[in-house]
Amino acid sequence: MQSTSCAAPASEAAQAQRFACDVAVVGGGPAGLMAAEVLANAGVAVHLFDSMPSVGRKFLLAGKGGLNLTHSEEHARFATRFVGREAQVGPLIAAFGAQDVRDWALALGVETFVGTSGRVFPTDMKAAPLLRAWLHRLRDQGVRFHMRHRWLGWSGDGAQQFATPAGVSLVDARAVVLALGGASWSRLGSDGRWVSQVAARGLEVAPLRPANCGFDVLRAGSATGENRRELPHDATGRAPAVTAGWMPHFAERFSGQPFKTVTLTFADSQGRTFSRRGEFVATATGIEGSLVYAASHLLRDEIETQGHATFRLDLLPDHAPERVLAEVRHPRGSRSLSSHLKSRLGLDGIKAGILYEHLDKDGLNDALALAHAIKALPITVVAPRPIDEAISTAGGVRFEALDGHLMARAVPGVFCAGEMLDWEAPTGGYLLTASMASGRAAANGVLHWLGRAGA
Repeated sequence: MQSTSCAAPASEAAQAQRFACDVAVVGGGPAGLMAAEVLANAGVAVHLFDSMPSVGRKFLLAGKGGLNLTHSEEHARFATRFVGREAQVGPLIAAFGAQDVRDWALALGVETFVGTSGRVFPTDMKAAPLLRAWLHRLRDQGVRFHMRHRWLGWSGDGAQQFATPAGVSLVDARAVVLALGGASWSRLGSDGRWVSQVAARGLEVAPLRPANCGFDVLRAGSATGENRRELPHDATGRAPAVTAGWMPHFAERFSGQPFKTVTLTFADSQGRTFSRRGEFVATATGIEGSLVYAASHLLRDEIETQGHATFRLDLLPDHAPERVLAEVRHPRGSRSLSSHLKSRLGLDGIKAGILYEHLDKDGLNDALALAHAIKALPITVVAPRPIDEAISTAGGVRFEALDGHLMARAVPGVFCAGEMLDWEAPTGGYLLTASMASGRAAANGVLHWLGRAGA
């Protein structure tokens, strides 16, 4: 039976007044919805609040190109994806992992399949049918939804404050689950404005940073690294500014086009390394896409400490260096270099364009230098794209500020879940799985707090 201890307001006008309930879940993303489901299943009356007119907006955006629910790799490997937070996230996904996500979707009538990359998708590749079925079940379980309720933090006497179309609403809850998201795609509701309110209550928050993001490149010919140190500094001791972005000709011709079948290799100043084959896209000012996202945490961290990050790009990973050199050296007669590279190595389009972007005339006519560039072209990035453009966010409420049930040590009865926690992961289903798993863990923490059995 559902608890009736929450006195829900009967009208929008009443919602601007004060009322009390057992549990308030703040945030209608996957973490908040999963917390609400676990609580409702346990018979708790749940009120869910979200700033947007409808819930799950980022969930729907994630499914625009095919909803990647989770990943099929075994748990030990799965847990390593949460760099620096394996010890904290590992137990969460051990309790609710990839197979649990698939079973959960199937219970909602949505079958899934494993793609060639190991990623798991709904068979129809769509997010909307799954979200509709989920919301229908939650409403049947008695979850009450309060839309256009923007969380403002705590009132002076500890109530939850919300800005609503009818004014400020105060909610007294025995327990609260905060699932407020990160700071990317703010137009969908996750704007990071909660940071100051949470920090003011004594919860330590790691700065929010872009994750799974694109980068602006250093324009060819600009100075960086050792070269920048050799240039005159200004009166304040600052190094000269660098110029970001591609040369206009390259940007105009190749922006939006993919680098297909390349290998990106990077070693940072701390000795961490990355090397993976895949593809990414040239943007108007730099790079983005799956291969870049996979290395983005290393590139971002290196930029923060060193001011730039340089990776190597192998344009022909299926060709040995010796073969590339031999083909470049092959007599080309009256053919242009572009025609020679296309006929001998299949290099044309954006791959040829990037060589012309980075090599001067002497470099293009030096067979050894050209062959080396084809196999290990240095690309320097100087800034991540703004956090609002990122797929996800790093940073958030530190796990050290929470107990084993994800309850805030400084604010008993308040639990945190989802992307507002201090963790990050690459794309591939890891983000969504961990968000849902943390929502379940926080809900079970609430049940423990209220003296009920967990799920």
